[in-house]
Amino acid sequence: MEHVTGATLLVATRKGLFTWQRNNDTWRLTSSTPDFPGEPVSMVLHDARDGTDYAALNLGHFGVKLWCRPRDANEWTELPPPAFAPQASPDAPTDTALAASASATTTATDTQAPSVDLLWSLEAAGPDAPGVLWAGTIPGGLFRSDDHGRHWQLVQSLWDRPERAEWMGGGYDHAGIHSICIDPHDSRQVMVAVSTGGVWRTRDGGDTWALAATGMEADYMPPERRLDPNAQDVHRLVQCRDAPNALWAQHHNGIFRTLDYGTSWRRIQAAPSSFGFAVAVDPHDPDVAWFAPAQRDACRIPVDARLVVTRTRDGGESFTTLSQGLPDVPSYDLIYRHGLDIDATGSTLAMGSTTGALWIGENAGEQWQSLSTHLPPIYAVRFV
Repeated sequence: MEHVTGATLLVATRKGLFTWQRNNDTWRLTSSTPDFPGEPVSMVLHDARDGTDYAALNLGHFGVKLWCRPRDANEWTELPPPAFAPQASPDAPTDTALAASASATTTATDTQAPSVDLLWSLEAAGPDAPGVLWAGTIPGGLFRSDDHGRHWQLVQSLWDRPERAEWMGGGYDHAGIHSICIDPHDSRQVMVAVSTGGVWRTRDGGDTWALAATGMEADYMPPERRLDPNAQDVHRLVQCRDAPNALWAQHHNGIFRTLDYGTSWRRIQAAPSSFGFAVAVDPHDPDVAWFAPAQRDACRIPVDARLVVTRTRDGGESFTTLSQGLPDVPSYDLIYRHGLDIDATGSTLAMGSTTGALWIGENAGEQWQSLSTHLPPIYAVRFV
């Protein structure tokens, strides 16, 4: 399969990995049978550095699996997935003082290796770090591979942070790392988002970490912890490729933006709602971003049962509602956090829903085209 930037779309679903390709102005499914038919594909990555595709599977009783397909290859090859070593606990760091304070409630199973419940994020480093991949999991582990995914190592420096003892599961039993943003100009600079555990930043390739969520607001917490950076439930974090100091976050309590690499964040309100899971940012212009709003936490459906996308072109000062080509009411499509992506040109978006609908948004989302309305639930969409 020839990989052309912006012309191939990978769609990870509950029942396999589907591929669409664009020929001129027409998008076509490459095969009626997906890769990994019938199996949940939780995340997919195309590594533009060497053309390799990666697919993470969540097989429940049979565990998490990881596969790769080199450029121009037809077959997938299984790789060892990220895994925890013995003596690590999913609920508390290995810090000696914390471990001692928790000894009264420690059981025999606490010293066994936790299992990776979900491989939730996969990202490739930049051209200055060939072969380096990053992976985020539930429970909240960050893993790094220096050899194209053949071996993985837990980033112990983040795992051992004492703040991790307060991380909470945002809809899952354990906290998880779902977003990894790598500076395209300096692969030593990485930011990750945790649900629920805020935003963390390293400037030295993962040797040291610092919280980077000051200015975010957690309305669901007690008043004294509302502004606690470690208590923030970030649903999705994205970075502008050409202005990497600018990032957008779709948070449990709204939309947030930073222009100083997470040193400070500003809360932004949008209509019809600031709640949601997905966000995409223009790769060239940090002021332009798209969102898929939902009604609210307790009622996760589109506002008034009308699916729309909102876009700002001025850094969140104003928003435009985009709906041309999207379904009329009633519509109960929810967009997961990895269900919205933008191509390298910044002109075309892809969006997949929990009800198995897939759209392409041409002209920066001004017009939407339905590619399918009967796929399995969609976990992630990614342009090649």
